[in-house]
Amino acid sequence: MASMKTLPEWTDLRFFLELARAGTLSGASRRLEVEHTTVARRIDRLEVQLGATLFDRSREGYELTEMGQALMPHAEAMESAALAAQDQISGNQVSIRGVVRIGVPEVLGVRVITPLLARFLQEHPELSIDLLVQPRFANLANREADLGVTLDAPNTGRYMVTRLATFRLYLYGSPEYLARHKPIRTRADLAGHDFVDYVQDRLASNELHFLDELGFVPRRRLCCTGMMAQAEAAAAGLGLMMAPPYVIPEDGRLVRILQDELYAERTYYMVAPVDLYRLPRVRAVWNLLRDYADAQPELFAVTGEPPRRRA
Repeated sequence: MASMKTLPEWTDLRFFLELARAGTLSGASRRLEVEHTTVARRIDRLEVQLGATLFDRSREGYELTEMGQALMPHAEAMESAALAAQDQISGNQVSIRGVVRIGVPEVLGVRVITPLLARFLQEHPELSIDLLVQPRFANLANREADLGVTLDAPNTGRYMVTRLATFRLYLYGSPEYLARHKPIRTRADLAGHDFVDYVQDRLASNELHFLDELGFVPRRRLCCTGMMAQAEAAAAGLGLMMAPPYVIPEDGRLVRILQDELYAERTYYMVAPVDLYRLPRVRAVWNLLRDYADAQPELFAVTGEPPRRRA
């Protein structure tokens, strides 16, 4: 960066942080409660002062440049220090405020995490959550989210990583589908059946090859990018699917096949950049998810594990 006669103002760096997290002027303006033109003006001023382009602009939004990514940890350290100072002066050492953006798998976010957040947000009225539920995992390297749940733990970079839960996926089918086919009593009976699965060239992780556990190449009649759509397709009688118990509706439209004889086992990891993990609001959400996963082993169909200590 070019040499500067004056240091950038903290308020400008706050605008920089929110735009980096939101990715759009409208998103940042909502979080900052200002007009989007104010956000654009502050970013332009900061770039002039630093003598560097911090964002690449496009019709899709704002993406950090290499110089912007270099500035992020320093701006976040200033944010953490400012929040700590505010809490100490106010005499409230555990105040949780601000916005936390969480990147989670689609069905886990909708069926498990969203209901969990209701009481949590009531207990923390100054906290807001941006929940990214999508058929891919959030890119934490690009600061797409403050923390994420993923099937692949990072092996490079400065991250806090913990195992959130080990879960099992069982085989399910609709009663209507099963009534139209011969009874499934053993794994060998599955060879002639139709299956619902992920779109194979759009997999967010190699860990999503659940049907490899069958031991043969399945006949995929319908493939979807998300598991919620797969569950609806299987419930409509389009084929069998593999899924964790929390995906399956409680209305009896899908029933388990072969019980515990056939299942795949995977692990969810929770990940956050080290500098963001230090923020009280991020750590509060982290602990919320950890505690819930520890207390609800039946949700993931793996029981009998001892409680795990917080990271």
